[in-house]
Amino acid sequence: MPLGCNRTIRVFSAVLAQLLCLFPLAHSESCQAASDMDDATHSAITSAGQRYFDLVAKGDTVALRQNAIPGVAADFSGIEASVKEAQTTLSGAQPVARPPFLLDAEGVAPLARAEFFCGLFTGKGQSSTSAIFVLNNLPAGKYAVTMFEATSPKASVVVSFILQLVEKDWKLGGLYIKPRQFAGHDGEWFVTRAREYKTKGQMRNAWFYYRAALTLMSPLPFMSTRATDNLYDESHPMQPADIPVDGTTSELVAGTTTYKLTALFLDGVATDLDLVVRYESSDVSNTQLAYQNNVAVAKALVAAYPEVRTAFDGVVARAVDSSGHDYGTLLAMKDIK
Repeated sequence: MPLGCNRTIRVFSAVLAQLLCLFPLAHSESCQAASDMDDATHSAITSAGQRYFDLVAKGDTVALRQNAIPGVAADFSGIEASVKEAQTTLSGAQPVARPPFLLDAEGVAPLARAEFFCGLFTGKGQSSTSAIFVLNNLPAGKYAVTMFEATSPKASVVVSFILQLVEKDWKLGGLYIKPRQFAGHDGEWFVTRAREYKTKGQMRNAWFYYRAALTLMSPLPFMSTRATDNLYDESHPMQPADIPVDGTTSELVAGTTTYKLTALFLDGVATDLDLVVRYESSDVSNTQLAYQNNVAVAKALVAAYPEVRTAFDGVVARAVDSSGHDYGTLLAMKDIK
């Protein structure tokens, strides 16, 4: 679920908080935060998560697949790729467990939209220990979310596992590995920089930095916390109308050609912060032409939004065809004339 769905989650959070003050709600979905669980359940979830973390750190995708639910085991390529990519980062890392959550989707049929409100809510919304999870097309069953912070000399990441209880075993139902930093900076740093750009009137720079902060502060794309709710409330009114967000597109004119942009966001590469732009292309197999188009898009983007020169070290333009194949080009900001 994309980060833009935080808007919907945020509305649910505010409404539910007021309702809970009046009377309890009956749902086919229920959730327990770590403080609500019995010791045995808490221990079983954390132990299973630790076991799967160790397998990820070792790169043992065979064992991971053997312990996955059938639907995940049948299409394991995404998890295999994530595990392989994370090997350098997780080698030698010591995980620190975050408090887990227990999700119960009752019934027999899949839930088109399952909403789990976990922990304590107040009249103002979420508390410091609460969370909201929104999952689409979720089969009935008991699930757990367990997360581990892992830091090594290479990087700092959050490794999250979605587990499903099958008989008495917690099986692997999903794996998410997300960075905790971009170019050595955490979410709070990006919030501070975003506010500085806002004060300067550089609203696009502020928006990109707010979005980066949300990405870093959201361990899972379908999870909302008090911190992400507050950040969404602060940043959403600043959303530029001419920037593609959450599945929308926008147009960028470069000379006599109009390009359809599908994504525009901040990313960290080593110690640099780059602005990444993705756009639709009919064909990326001609790499010489794709390179020329990438250069044209990068230059047109900086010309259209000159303020980005002060916020980014470079622009990464990626031409993407209808099959999902892409061709990327990095241009240092100093070289974009």
